[in-house]
Amino acid sequence: MKRVSKFLFVVAALLLCAAPVLAQATPAAAVDNNVGLKALAAGVGFAIAVFGGALGQSRIGAAACEGAARNPGAAAKIQTMMILGLALIESLVLFALVIVFIKT
Repeated sequence: MKRVSKFLFVVAALLLCAAPVLAQATPAAAVDNNVGLKALAAGVGFAIAVFGGALGQSRIGAAACEGAARNPGAAAKIQTMMILGLALIESLVLFALVIVFIKT
């Protein structure tokens, strides 16, 4: 156990010492021409956000249907909470879309 902690401490120290090497300034002549790659990365990132949002919304819908089936008297409260949860998840996906437009 002591050897592992020493090893991890040495690795962390080496990584901290090597960090300034990677912090070089880019020359003025190096213009960013990777617009296509940025658009591709933004599309993939947004697709992941949409996929996560769709999974969350489907789970909320399934749980609300199950809850309403188990207790029909509480269906109105369950529906209200479901719609609130769906709106919050959808707002997160829209925030991801805004970030995609800002970054590209």
